[in-house]
Order: sequence, then structure tokens, then C-alpha cells
Amino acid sequence: MDKMTPAVALRGITKTFGPVVANDHVDLDIFRGEILALLGENGSGKTTLMNMLSGIYYPDEGQIFIDGEEVTIRSPKDAFDHGIGMIHQHFKLVDVLTATENIILGLKEKGRLDLKAAEKRIREICDAYGFVIDPSQKIYEMSVSQKQTVEIVKVLYRGADILILDEPTAVLTPQETDRLFAVLRSMRADGKAIIIITHKMHEVLDLSDRVAVLRKGQYIGQMATRDTNAQEMTDMMVGRSVSLNIRRPEPVDPKPRILLEGLTVRSPEGILKLEDVSFEVRSGEILGIAGISGCGQKELLEAIAGLQKVEAGHIYYVEDNGEKEELIGKDPLEIQKMGVSLSFVPEDRLGMGLVANMDLSDNMMLRSFREGHSVFTDRKHPHELAERVVDELEVNTPSVSTIVRRLSGGNVQKVLVGREIASAPRVLLTAYAVRGLDINSSYTIYDLLNRQKEAGVAVVYVGEDLDVLLELADRIVVLCGGKVSGTVDGRTADKNEVGLMMTRLGGGTERA
Repeated sequence: MDKMTPAVALRGITKTFGPVVANDHVDLDIFRGEILALLGENGSGKTTLMNMLSGIYYPDEGQIFIDGEEVTIRSPKDAFDHGIGMIHQHFKLVDVLTATENIILGLKEKGRLDLKAAEKRIREICDAYGFVIDPSQKIYEMSVSQKQTVEIVKVLYRGADILILDEPTAVLTPQETDRLFAVLRSMRADGKAIIIITHKMHEVLDLSDRVAVLRKGQYIGQMATRDTNAQEMTDMMVGRSVSLNIRRPEPVDPKPRILLEGLTVRSPEGILKLEDVSFEVRSGEILGIAGISGCGQKELLEAIAGLQKVEAGHIYYVEDNGEKEELIGKDPLEIQKMGVSLSFVPEDRLGMGLVANMDLSDNMMLRSFREGHSVFTDRKHPHELAERVVDELEVNTPSVSTIVRRLSGGNVQKVLVGREIASAPRVLLTAYAVRGLDINSSYTIYDLLNRQKEAGVAVVYVGEDLDVLLELADRIVVLCGGKVSGTVDGRTADKNEVGLMMTRLGGGTERA
């Protein structure tokens, strides 16, 4: 086969969902022995395009060629038959089974499944590319990065040599990301074609060979990564010049607003989630919370907002005059009325926070409904709020009457965050506010958070991207296994030091 023949050639690929054109006559080539970064704003059609290649959707128009031969891909099985495997953001693993059992699940091999032979083959794949997993370990005992490794090995075991990874580093520490990149580079050296969808520009520059850009469903262009930079790629995605500096104004007269003393929280199953956590949240500053996924960030914010039962400790709300009021024991509505607002962007954006079958303005009304306004008399205010959020956050929607589930994930997220910020809180607790958002939308949210800070709001920001935390936060509290392993100054902290503190390897120093 000619080396110049693409492993995958997409020609004229078009996909619509009702009135929304997700992909509009897209042409794209993917070659073996290279890592291609697929870039675009939220709703630009990246995931839809890759879902057609991996058999989840079927194109309305266009052709797919594998190694120069036209193919029809109607299911993930068809995709596997052509050597295409996709690793999604949300893993599809059975928790109670081992890595090996998950990897061979659903395979129709002749004779009885031989787990020993499967384990041997899995170990060979791991040795070939540098994966570190125990094939006999149960999924529920694994870290997020180990689960992701199982997903990648699963597609390799099935013979995939064209791999698609959707936001592969969203919940990884810097060290785990480095390990993943080393594996992807060794797979590239082995001649595999790899496509990554990511919003993290430094990763694109570090890992990819070539960049392809989509904008509003259309293919805009491509370039060799070595010939471009973050600014040029962002401008191509957005269609105009965008500033890539996160402002970090100095806090003005910061005062304690929330005090946590010895906070201990268990899950309903009795698992210790937070142990003896103490720190303060100050007005007029952004406090970052760093930690690997699942080490107590969610429980921490929910405890402050009154949504989580507390086993021991205190959470005080501090008035301007220094008077302290205990929040534990108050119901969430009382805490909300004091000005404590929780904007939690869950992994399932439509399962918690917004109602998928309601339109934008009705989802805004959910907030005013909680504040005691009659749902029938106050339709004007939520409609105006929806218009404001759509305008300010550039939500890509035909109108505020659009049903929420018709929006892309990133646009749904803007609505969630915008709704909480618009409630004018005194304390804004925000988790994963930019999860899965493109760079332009992310910077809009960072700016909104900074404007809240300048207005004297105490902002708590739980985020997955350490680079952003170090650029945005004034102070960073590092959690590891439910305990505080240290507090560092956002302006002077070192990324690797924080990464080590997140994984127990660093010290527990107080630096701010």
C-alpha cells in the first residue's frame, strides 16, 4: 500500500439533527504513524464526526474510505472490523469484573473463553506499549487513569490500529497525562493512526503531529503542529482573534467568608470522603481546589451548600462584621438565601442541574422557582435571564425557546454556569465549570469568575486542569485522599509540586 494513502479518508461527510447541521460536507485525511489533533469550539461537530467513524452515528451524506477502499460503517462492530476503536470520555466498563473480563466481554471467540490466554495476550500488549495495569484487578479498585488504560487495551485487543480518543486527559494528573502521552507516542511509532479531541492547547503542541480545525460543522483547514501556535489555532477555531491571557487581579481587602474546621464527611455507604479538613475561603479571591478525581472535592462543596451530611467539624459563614454563623444543620434553601450559590457542573450535565426536555428560559425559571416566585407570574424575568446568558456566554442556540437536550454539551454547560453567576451570590462554589468547554468559552467563564471576585464574591473553583488553576487562583488547597495535603500560593506554585501533593508524594506544607 502506498505510504501516502490515508488510513482514513472522509469525503463530503454531512450529518444533521433536526434543524442543526452538526457536520457540513467535511473532508478529512488521517494517516498511519501520526497523531492528529481535532480542534474546534463546542458544538463545532468534532465528536459527531468521530462518532460516525466509530459507528455510533451514520452519515446523511458522504463517503468513508479505509486504506483507499470505500466502506460502510453502520455500527461499532463494523468500525472494529475495519480496525477503528474509540475511547470515549465516559468509560463503558463493568465495575465488578476484572480488567481481563472487561476486555474480552462480548467477544465471540471459538471454544470456551480462555482467561489465562487472554491475560497473556493483554500482558503482551501492555509490554509492547508501556501500559501499567494488572489484568486480574477489579475495575472498582482502579484509579481513573487505570480505567482509561483498560479502555485503550480493550480496543487494541480487538485489533484496532486507528484509535480515536475524546478528551483523554480531562481527569488525569500531570504525571498520569505524561504516562498516557508516552504510550500514545509508542503506538504512533508502531504505525497506528491516532486522533485526539482535546481543548488543551499545550497538549496539542506537545503531542500531535498535525492539527485539523472544525468551525460550526465545517472543515476550516489543517497544518503541521510544528508550524503553528496556540494563538493561531484558537483564532482558526473561533474565526477571529482571541486573547489567551487569564487575568488575575490582586484580591481587594480579602476577608474570611467561609471557615471550615475539622470537617469530616462519609458517603452513605460509610466510606470516609473528607477527614479533618480545615481552611478558609475569603471574599474577593478565587480559591482553587486541586486533587485527582474522586478525592473529596464534590463532597466538600456539597457540605458547604448543605447537600451533604457532615459527621464532624464546623462550617461557618462569616459576616462582614466578623460574626460567625454555623451552616451545618441549615437546609440548602436557607444557605442559598444567605448568598451561597453552588454551580456544580456534573459529569451528567442533564441528569443534575438542568431539565433536558425544557427550553432555556424554563430552565432559568427553576432557579427563581426555588426562590419562591410563582411559576405562573414570573415568566418575564427567566426569559430575560436566558437572553442575557445566551448573549454574554455566546451560547450556540437558535433561540431561548430551544429544548436544552438539542444543545451540545458545552452549550448546556454555559447555561448551567451562567444561571448560578446571574443569581448574584456572595459565595460562588463552582466545580468543573469549564469541563469539556472549548478555549474561547473557557476564557469567557474565567473572566466572569474574575468579575465576581472583583465584586467581592468569595469564589471557590474546583478544576481539573492544573495549568488553569495555577493561572487563575489566588490560593490553591490541595486534597489527597480526603485530606488537605497543603495550601499553596497560585502565583508562585510549581505545577509538578502540586501534582505530587495530589498523589501523596509531596509534602504537606502551608505556603499561603
